[in-house]
Amino acid sequence: MAESNRGSWTESMSGRERVRHVAELLDEPTPVQEIADQADVSRATADDELQRLQSDDWVTETTVDGTKAYDLNPVRMLFDEVTGLIEANSRDELESQLTELKKEQEELATEYDVTSLNAFREQLADEDLSAEELRERRNVIATWDAINTELGLVKHALHLYDDVSELSSPGTDSPSTLA
Repeated sequence: MAESNRGSWTESMSGRERVRHVAELLDEPTPVQEIADQADVSRATADDELQRLQSDDWVTETTVDGTKAYDLNPVRMLFDEVTGLIEANSRDELESQLTELKKEQEELATEYDVTSLNAFREQLADEDLSAEELRERRNVIATWDAINTELGLVKHALHLYDDVSELSSPGTDSPSTLA
């Protein structure tokens, strides 16, 4: 955090809030001291708040180079992504997204004359391609991976749509269909 913003950061948020904010932005396992430094708190405060976040399933404890570290809980992240999709979209919108993503995937398969991402990756190793062609294909792989991830999230959202909608709507008299 830039020094000029540090004053407003520490005045507007408690130390524990800053630790939570830093934890929400983790993209890899991060040592406690690094999280404490980023949050501008003591190591003890960071460790205490991270242990609380772990007990709430927001982060998982791990080690980095023999040092205690934390990372975002991937299961919690998945459920947050899926519930976010459900809250932001109707069932029809999710079905439209699924159709569009599938269309993009099929267009890539047709353009590169392959049946799957794995087949496309095999071509990468088997064919004699220039550096530029390899870069382009690696970009296509990244795009295809992103489409596959989105497809999975949308499919999960559609599978859970009724249950999540029912459980999150206020004043529902009917019993849950979850068993």
